[in-house]
Amino acid sequence: MSRNGRARRTPDCTAAGPRPRGRSRAGADRAERVERAEGCERQRAEGAGQAFVIGVLTDAADFERARAWRLSDAPDFEHYLRETAELLADARDRFDTVRARMFHPQDFAEFCLLHGLDPAEPAARDRYLVNPPLQTQLLAYQGEELAGDFVPRLVRARENGLTLRHADLLLDGGLYGERDEAVRAAYERGAEVFRRMLLGAGCGAYELRLAVDAPGGRLAAAARVLQWEDGVVRINDEDLELLCAVFCAGLARELPGLAVLHGAQGSAAACGEYRPTAWAWASEGRVWAPAAGPVRLDGVAAEPGYRLETVC
Repeated sequence: MSRNGRARRTPDCTAAGPRPRGRSRAGADRAERVERAEGCERQRAEGAGQAFVIGVLTDAADFERARAWRLSDAPDFEHYLRETAELLADARDRFDTVRARMFHPQDFAEFCLLHGLDPAEPAARDRYLVNPPLQTQLLAYQGEELAGDFVPRLVRARENGLTLRHADLLLDGGLYGERDEAVRAAYERGAEVFRRMLLGAGCGAYELRLAVDAPGGRLAAAARVLQWEDGVVRINDEDLELLCAVFCAGLARELPGLAVLHGAQGSAAACGEYRPTAWAWASEGRVWAPAAGPVRLDGVAAEPGYRLETVC
């Protein structure tokens, strides 16, 4: 929810929200947006890669709280979502890349207080949306239904982004900066642990839950995974990034952790046979191995998993 702004490397057009209608101020705002969009189109014609970035209020309570900042002229949250969906659809026709993140009122208020900004000013929204430490909360929008799947993903992306920021701090900026050899090796080991967990499980629909005890609070990650008979895996990119980062932080800093993979093992190709499964692994900081006994993580009970070194 902001106006025109620029990210660090590529010029970004950031939008304050759906186009208001029916009032003189709305007409002026619309004209300003058209002018800004035309400017962005001219930049793209000159060869600059363009991205449209928008912040989205994700529930009615946040919408009401943001009224004082004049982010939208929509009469209620339902109208706001419809108009935002229209704006996103229009942006996909105009720009090379369309990205969005959750516009969290509390985060925004704290950001403005920290930087001495007036939250009612469009420039404050610009800075909030393209603030480099929050870039991990951005998702690419590819035409998904806004209220159905995309809004919940935006909420998770904010939570994931906070965890990624925590993991990056534990790694002294090594997650997104220049990785030293130890961090690079830990990241590769973590990705390999995850791969072996999935490979050993076989085809099915699963959820992996991961928790690592870290200074400053627990690092937690969760991801839903579909694995087909031919080994193809379906997982949201942002969830995969989070899992690998938490595995990496745990291994690099030798922190204890627990992982549970649960769901339905099997496929329709096997005559529709599905078997409920729940496996658990634990780490003392260096190696992930089957849990010593039955465990429970975030309400999910699981038995010790298979030995990962036996999975190729």
